[in-house]
Amino acid sequence: MTAQTRLPAAFMRGGTSNALVFHARDLPADRERWPELFCAAMGSPDPNGRQLDGMGGGISSLSKVCVVGPPSRPDADIDYTFFQIAVDRAEADISGNCGNMSSAMGPFAVDEGLVSAGGGEAVVRIHNTNTARMIHARFPVEDGRAAVNGDFSLPGVAGTGAPVRLDFLEPGGASTGSLLPTGRPVDRLDIPGACALDVSIVDAANLCCFVRAADIGLSGVETPAMLEGDAGALALLDAVRRAAGEAAGLDPVPGSIPKVGMVAPPTAFETLSGDRLGPADMDLSARMISVGRPHRAVPLTAALCLGVAARMEGTLVHEASGASGGGDIRIGHPSGIARVAAEVSGGGAGPHAERAVVYRTARRLMDGFVYAPGR
Repeated sequence: MTAQTRLPAAFMRGGTSNALVFHARDLPADRERWPELFCAAMGSPDPNGRQLDGMGGGISSLSKVCVVGPPSRPDADIDYTFFQIAVDRAEADISGNCGNMSSAMGPFAVDEGLVSAGGGEAVVRIHNTNTARMIHARFPVEDGRAAVNGDFSLPGVAGTGAPVRLDFLEPGGASTGSLLPTGRPVDRLDIPGACALDVSIVDAANLCCFVRAADIGLSGVETPAMLEGDAGALALLDAVRRAAGEAAGLDPVPGSIPKVGMVAPPTAFETLSGDRLGPADMDLSARMISVGRPHRAVPLTAALCLGVAARMEGTLVHEASGASGGGDIRIGHPSGIARVAAEVSGGGAGPHAERAVVYRTARRLMDGFVYAPGR
């Protein structure tokens, strides 16, 4: 019998995602081996879509790997690389970042002794290597370790926890080098097998494309189960995603970016936990699809991109929200309301995203060793 590979790891929740977290020093020096090891550890590929033979949870938000190592730039405390592991394919995608898991990287660094913290609060400067962007994580500490208990409630996560503030600095162009990859706030794209559709392609924290829900015959407040049962809508949204990726200059278009979402003006709906939200509770409604699956909560990087897009006149997100002036952008999603603060300036060179800010919670769930079979 072939021995399994045994790797030290932590299993953490960051925001509304879970991931295996590794030190780079504990992984093989040959980085080309990493994707195969990560897929095996997560239980991919699994044609049954459950990842029962690994640590994955059968959906994109529960099939992630993070690697933390020493900083490669002087203004950072750590380097962080994110891998999105496909459920049904042996694929480890590094084309984009996971904002939710970004919230766990600062606490991990402090708890592992990579960054010292005192005075009741830590500030960890995170260099995300996927996007070559900086994220500043600020969170409370107790006895030199990241605090866990607190009164911050995150929609989609049961209970409360200590808040983690994430400042995404200069988030524009994270995937393509440009906040508006096509140079326009709206593009009309010919979608194979469908009609032409208006799409806003925005690259802030992660590359996303947004379509009006009404343009594809939906309300924008569908539940994930409703979308899962609408194969036609999912196929159309993936066709939109691929066309937008090509328009943004991606060749080939990866499986995880651009993320695709549909937006609608504020609309009443019932959350997955049964709470009733009205139009006055939000600035817009959004439903996001990632790796072909509807999200139960808006992914953090998608929320950041929505917040930035809402501040740019002419985008479909701005149209849906009518956002102007200051204050948070309140995004209605299946699990509740996500709040994002975004600063966007104008000028002769076009809009520029200064920063985007969001709050999350994070918690270490377990640590020890993970096993990759047959390696």
